[in-house]
Amino acid sequence: MPFTRFQNSPPAAVCILRISAIGDVCHTLAVLRTLQAAWPATRFTWIIGAVEHTLMSLVPDVEFISYQKRGGPGELWRLRQLLAPRRFDLLLHMQVALRASLVSMLVHAPVKLGFDRQRAREAQWLFTTDRIHAGGDQHVLDSLYGFAEALGIHDHELRWDIPLPPDARAYAQELVGDARRTLIVSACSSHPLRNWRPEFYAAVADHAARAHAMRVILCGGPGAGERRMADAIVAAATVPVVDQVGKDTLPKLLALLARADVLLAPDSGPAHMATAVGTPVIGLYAATNVARSGPYLSRASCVDRYAEAARKFLGADPAQLAWTTKIERPGVMDLITPHEVIAKLDALLRQPLRRR
Repeated sequence: MPFTRFQNSPPAAVCILRISAIGDVCHTLAVLRTLQAAWPATRFTWIIGAVEHTLMSLVPDVEFISYQKRGGPGELWRLRQLLAPRRFDLLLHMQVALRASLVSMLVHAPVKLGFDRQRAREAQWLFTTDRIHAGGDQHVLDSLYGFAEALGIHDHELRWDIPLPPDARAYAQELVGDARRTLIVSACSSHPLRNWRPEFYAAVADHAARAHAMRVILCGGPGAGERRMADAIVAAATVPVVDQVGKDTLPKLLALLARADVLLAPDSGPAHMATAVGTPVIGLYAATNVARSGPYLSRASCVDRYAEAARKFLGADPAQLAWTTKIERPGVMDLITPHEVIAKLDALLRQPLRRR
């Protein structure tokens, strides 16, 4: 095994390279917690996207180097100058995008660990010295745990422990300040074809408020698409809905999720943020495979129509498809009905109210 020397003498300095996206950096943090537990004296530096840094910067005892993904050659030059005097014992190259591999060339480390050849897409294997073991069809988080396992660390730390700043706690307290159950709806993915219909979200909001006396809060970013979605949901709903779209930051959203009882979302970053703070997720999965990218602790509460989507839109059984296949086709999310989502919500709310 190429890293046995680290088992008896952990590296002094490790660089983690994972620059995007929100969900994937949440997965990466769980792996980092695993490494910190096994190597408490090791110094960790994480090269991370600037947007994702606004959330992960809350994590103490880690040095972050923020990278503007749209910064072009000038941003690579800035990063090169910053990293030129730095030396690491180990680079964990945890992203297969070519953009990340170009960044990896700026990191000085004798060992650069990447994915196995089968999963090292976009020629990532050309930028690494060593590779993790092939893991087959795995959830994204399990595939990232493969980096720890390649280093001889097999006790996974499934925790995130992200401290929440006072202003974020106050924001969440103002919106969710009593014992009334709260449903958060984060309606949009960064990929529009993963989004559900606004009238379907409204139907679930109506049921949540009427059947369970729930407070319903809409969350999302400041983009035009998210604004249109929120306006359409509010217009279609027949119950009051608190519209917070475009009004928060990632830390504030995390604090709000920590106080909520359920999150309803498509395959998107907030689903994994909710997982990090222990909030159950009803995920909407037809365009993507819940077994690969679903909320890690809530896959049973997701509505999964991926197999049906594969047969309808690709004429194939899911077992015939590559594990990373996405079925982002117009109409694919219509395979999920409000009735199915309402059934998942009812089932979750039959369980004891989670402590905030």
